[in-house]
Amino acid sequence: MRVLARRLGVALDLVEATGPGGTITRADVERAAKQMSHGGPAEPLRGLRRAMAQRITAAHAEIVPATVTDEADINDWRQGEDVTIRLVRAIAAACKSEPALNAWYHSGSEERRLIERIDLGIAVDTGGGLIVPVLRNVAERSVSDLRAGLDRLRADAIARAIPPEELRGATITLSNFGMIGGRFANLIIVPPQTAIVGAGRISERAVAHQGQVAVRRTLPLSLTFDHRVVTGGEAARFLVVLKSDLERIP
Repeated sequence: MRVLARRLGVALDLVEATGPGGTITRADVERAAKQMSHGGPAEPLRGLRRAMAQRITAAHAEIVPATVTDEADINDWRQGEDVTIRLVRAIAAACKSEPALNAWYHSGSEERRLIERIDLGIAVDTGGGLIVPVLRNVAERSVSDLRAGLDRLRADAIARAIPPEELRGATITLSNFGMIGGRFANLIIVPPQTAIVGAGRISERAVAHQGQVAVRRTLPLSLTFDHRVVTGGEAARFLVVLKSDLERIP
C-alpha cells in the first residue's frame, strides 16, 4: 500500500482504514486519492497561519479549559456606544475583582503569578490568520486613549506592521468574535494566560425584564478559563462583575 500511496500522492496517515483489524486496503488508498482530486494542492502553512497553528497546538496539549456563559442586557446603552471599549473597561473591573483570571501559570514549575497590571490581548482576524496585539495597562487609561490605542493596534495588525514586542505579555485576552457572527464559544487560552473573554453577536431577544417579557438588546458573553488554576467560583464571580459592569448606565 505504501508504494501505491506514494504513486498517488496520498499520505497514509490521512487514509480511513476499512480493512480487517484496521488495515488500509487498496480501495481505501484509491478512495482517498479520488477525494483529494476534488481539492486544491496541499499548501504548507506559513507566516501567521503557521504561528497560529503552533500556538493553538501548544494550548490544546497543555491547558485544561472550562467555559461559563451569560448574557448582558445592553438595551439601555446610549446610541453609538463603543462596544469594544465597554468590554475592555468591564474586563478591567472583573480582573480587579477576581485577580486569578489576570495571571500567568507556568505548568513546568507549577507556579502561578497574579499580575496587578492588566495588559489585554485583542484578537484580530486579518484574513491571513489570527493575530493578538496587546493593549497595555487598560485599567489606568482614559476612554479616548483606549480607543486611539485600539485603532492603532488594529491598523498595524491588518498591515502586518506590528513590532514583535507588541504581541507579547498579554495577561488576559478578548475575542470580540460577535462582530462577525456567533453567540457563544469555547475559546482557546494561550499559555501562560489563564483566561479569555469572548463577546458574541449583539441581538434582540425576548427576555424577562422587570417582571414582564420584553424584547431587549443582549450581548452574549463567554469566559473560558484554565481549570488547573482557576476555580469555577472565581470564574463565575468574574463573569458576574463583567456582566454587571456592561449593564451599568454611565
